[in-house]
Amino acid sequence: MPLLRASRPKVLVPEKLSPDGLALLRSSLDVHERKGLSADELLQIIPDYDALLVRSETKVTATVLRAAKNLKVVARAGVGVDNVDVEEATKLGIVVVNSPSGNIGAAAEHTIALMMSMARKIPESCASLKDGKWERSKFVGVEVKGKTLSIIGLGKVGLTVARLAKGLGMNVNALDPYASPAVAASASVALVSSLPELLASADFLTIHTPLIASTRGMIAEAELAQLKPGARVLNVARGGTFDEDALLAALESGHLSGAAIDVFTSEPPAPDSSAARLIAHPRAVVTPHLGASTVEAQENVSVDVCEQVLEILQGSLPRSAVNAPLILPEEYKKLQPFVRLVEKLGSLYTQHYATSPGGAMARNTFDLIYQGELASINNTKPLFAALIKGLLSPISSMEGLNINIVNAELVARERGIFVSEQHSRDPSDHSSYSSLVTLVARPPSRASSRAPASDDNSTGSIPDQHQRIISGTCSGDRPLITRLGRFEASFEPQGTLLICENYNSPGKIGVVGNILGQEGVNINFMAVAPVSPKLAVNESLKEPFPTDGSSQEPTAKSQSLNEALMILGIDRGVPAHVTAALAKETGILSACAVTL
Repeated sequence: MPLLRASRPKVLVPEKLSPDGLALLRSSLDVHERKGLSADELLQIIPDYDALLVRSETKVTATVLRAAKNLKVVARAGVGVDNVDVEEATKLGIVVVNSPSGNIGAAAEHTIALMMSMARKIPESCASLKDGKWERSKFVGVEVKGKTLSIIGLGKVGLTVARLAKGLGMNVNALDPYASPAVAASASVALVSSLPELLASADFLTIHTPLIASTRGMIAEAELAQLKPGARVLNVARGGTFDEDALLAALESGHLSGAAIDVFTSEPPAPDSSAARLIAHPRAVVTPHLGASTVEAQENVSVDVCEQVLEILQGSLPRSAVNAPLILPEEYKKLQPFVRLVEKLGSLYTQHYATSPGGAMARNTFDLIYQGELASINNTKPLFAALIKGLLSPISSMEGLNINIVNAELVARERGIFVSEQHSRDPSDHSSYSSLVTLVARPPSRASSRAPASDDNSTGSIPDQHQRIISGTCSGDRPLITRLGRFEASFEPQGTLLICENYNSPGKIGVVGNILGQEGVNINFMAVAPVSPKLAVNESLKEPFPTDGSSQEPTAKSQSLNEALMILGIDRGVPAHVTAALAKETGILSACAVTL
């Protein structure tokens, strides 16, 4: 088993974050604020940390991530993750989260503030007045009412900008191939179908997209030329979406009346760079990446990412991971307890069947069957990830491997594990349980590639003789095992458990208790799991168990129905010689200890 770290999880914070957000972490985590770290210093200390919280200055490179042997999560207090190598983090199973909504209002308001400042020439008139001059005629501006604001990207920030602009009496149109026409109509925004159409109508042009391959340099010389003479442009999104050389040339030629820029290709801009010359241009209104720099936004994004870090380190699903599938809130609530359950199913399978012929991992093809209410959830990737983690975590060679929703499919593929996810909404398949999850390990001859989740309403019968099967459900947030092989069960997969398969005859509890007592092992609870009549291997072997008081064990013909599992919760693990001694006792067929 992997060694447990004795200390509380450690969080490194190399940049300024809201005290309220950090206070959330300090209740259960060790938080180290180390501002001003150099790249070499970060590389040296990062192996000690479980989480890293950054803003935009810290560069979380592949080298840093590979050195971070204990790192579970990188949290960016803001929207973008340009300073994080997300691809490398994904390979390493490190969750990358951001705060996609915490600074929406701040970024939108800053866009409007820059637009108004540019329209009314506020920065230069302010500087002139402070310089002792009174030049009213020099700083005649334009009104925005009745003008057209063209928006590229009608996401959360773009839509908020549109609503604010409508409040100022502007006409608003937008280009976004993924925008909802109904949402756009509700904000009185006209959607256009092409960039040339959008540019031709713009008095003011603003962009609100992420910086990806398709948006890098998307507003360059050709696009700026399509704007009407005297138009004005804004960028409070990402540096690099505007070609800074082309933008500078358009200002110098007089084709553009102004530009308001908050973000640059490199920050801070290098001396003599295009960005530096753009900043110095008299018709440019510029700010040093202040889009999210409000007290409220700083508080919102800090609290948001700190909550996510705390949840992830406590084993919860990521809410705003940029390298994991989006999980809707209603799905998140339903999935969370079953994520824990499925991980327990996988771990129980590996440990319980480890001593079986060929070992647990001799079978690498599994069915993961969702029954009842759980079958209606489409996004089951967190459950798939939990299974892979559970299957592999007990294996010593997996020590240090962080398996989660981020890299589970990659890990499974590399290790030749195939999982077929199946959905069944047939009430007869899950009896009295509202939701049931069943793990079936198929014999090697049945191997097949992983199939996508199915919407079939019936999984068919589950054969028993040659498959290892474990089922479970959740009672509220508490996971329960309801089936282990041929045995009907009802126990919580928690802590250290001793599982004995035995003939269901008097005296077995005493035998086991005596051996454990000699080892100084305390028993916390006990559950008995009988063979289910419907799961019996051969119904024709039902002979009555002896009732004449003799100590005779069941005959071969009756043993199928007269076997049981004894599940004991014990206060610590037991060495191999204890389980070996138990298995040698008369009437005890096998014994194994598992830690869940």
